[in-house]
Amino acid sequence: MVLIQPHPADEHPRHHHHQQQQQEPTKGASAPSLSSGTTTGYTATANGGDAASDGFETASERDVSDNEEDDRARDQHKAPDSYQDALNDDELKEKALAKANDAKMEGNKLFGDGQYEEALLQYEIALQVTAEMPSASEIRSICHSNRAVCFMKLGKYEETIKECSKALELNPSYMKALVRRGEAHEKLEHFEEAIADMKKILELDPANDQARRTIRRLEPLAAEKREKMKEEMIGKLKELGNSVLGRFGMSVDNFKAVKDPNTGSYSISFQR
Repeated sequence: MVLIQPHPADEHPRHHHHQQQQQEPTKGASAPSLSSGTTTGYTATANGGDAASDGFETASERDVSDNEEDDRARDQHKAPDSYQDALNDDELKEKALAKANDAKMEGNKLFGDGQYEEALLQYEIALQVTAEMPSASEIRSICHSNRAVCFMKLGKYEETIKECSKALELNPSYMKALVRRGEAHEKLEHFEEAIADMKKILELDPANDQARRTIRRLEPLAAEKREKMKEEMIGKLKELGNSVLGRFGMSVDNFKAVKDPNTGSYSISFQR
């Protein structure tokens, strides 16, 4: 009987496999011919070598790292400047509002002394220093309304209407501006417009008896003015018609308009 001794490589298969992995070529070297049993192990190791970092920083990684550090440094540098700019803006706005308020108070004093032209200038200064400042809409609307009163005192009613309209653009529910504009419209015999302002006041304050009384007083005046305007328009149309019909030996007096009481329409008849 012949005894067969086991091969040393078969006694430690795991150790043998480990030696094979250690002897595999590094990336870039040519791989030796392997049996089918060891091909899978080589592929996994080779792929693992491609995926793993080789310990050196790639160009893209370095660029990203540098950019992040630059951005961080830039943000840290800009943050104080932005904060300081915001503080400066707030300070400038506060100074502008303070200056506008001083000018408004001076204007009020001049108005009380009857110096309307000088008061107008002070209110204008307040408007100029707060130009394009949304946060100053309140003081701006007040200054426009105060200028309207000055113009009212000076008998400049068209200017009064303009200033009140500007005040109402900034504050649509500004009652004083509505009252003053209504008064200026009445002075100019804009009765329809004055009534519209009084009605707006009643929408804001239904208990305002003064506005209600003003409407009752102005409505007959508005109706009378409408009739007067209608007569003036008819007179101008007659003049125009006579200038045309006169060439044919006729006039508008040859035509008579008769109103139908049932329908309210007119029929025209010719008379010699």
